[in-house]
Amino acid sequence: MEIEISTFFLLAIVALIAGFFDAIAGGGGLLTLPALFIAGVDPLAAMATNKFQASSASVSAVWAFARKQMIHWRTDWRAAVLSFAGGVAGALSVSMLDRALLESTVPVLLIAVASYFAFSPKPGDSDRKQRMSLIAFTLTVVPAIGYYDGIFGPGTGSFFLVAFTLLLGQHLMQAICSSKLLNASCNLGALTVFAVDGTIIWPLALAMATCAVIGAQAGARFALYLGPRLVKPLLVTVCCLMAIRLLLGEGQPLGEWLRSI
Repeated sequence: MEIEISTFFLLAIVALIAGFFDAIAGGGGLLTLPALFIAGVDPLAAMATNKFQASSASVSAVWAFARKQMIHWRTDWRAAVLSFAGGVAGALSVSMLDRALLESTVPVLLIAVASYFAFSPKPGDSDRKQRMSLIAFTLTVVPAIGYYDGIFGPGTGSFFLVAFTLLLGQHLMQAICSSKLLNASCNLGALTVFAVDGTIIWPLALAMATCAVIGAQAGARFALYLGPRLVKPLLVTVCCLMAIRLLLGEGQPLGEWLRSI
């Protein structure tokens, strides 16, 4: 399909902003996917194109954290494999589940995530009590969230974050790094399915991916250098905005804003 130059560049800017927030708190898809729909992109092509740029951003964020030796490859690689498998399974079953049910449930979950970080007794710089074994977490929670990412997506990074902090007792910065690795893995799993289907709009996907990578690098550096005290309020804000965005629906108010430009 043909896309106007102004729309093309606007979508790239949206991807830049989304990449920044996604590297820290997740939820970039709540900006990019509705923007693609509003631009008139076919829904399946929009999901495939969005997954490509999201994968590029998340892999870039993982690379930034890995360079600072913040990724624990020895313990997290198994979870990454199962997250990838979950993303594949979710993308394969996109047409099988009731998306309306997901759309009504996810905002409640996101508000719960925001409340957890807002009212937790400490800002996340120290480890919490572990409530679940690593093996059980890897075999159950990880593929479930990966499956959700493949079939729907919004808030995946936030759900991984709260799972790592609440269930495994990780401090916030380590949870951000681990969740980004698993988020990248399920993104790549879903992307594999969409790539085989051949529905990616490559010129747009490459432009959005480039901008998303730039945003993700900036977001990762923000998280690393400014630390949990500033990251935590951003997590709460992003979760609340994502919940409001889903409750409002795809047509407002982002759609009206984009159309007015």
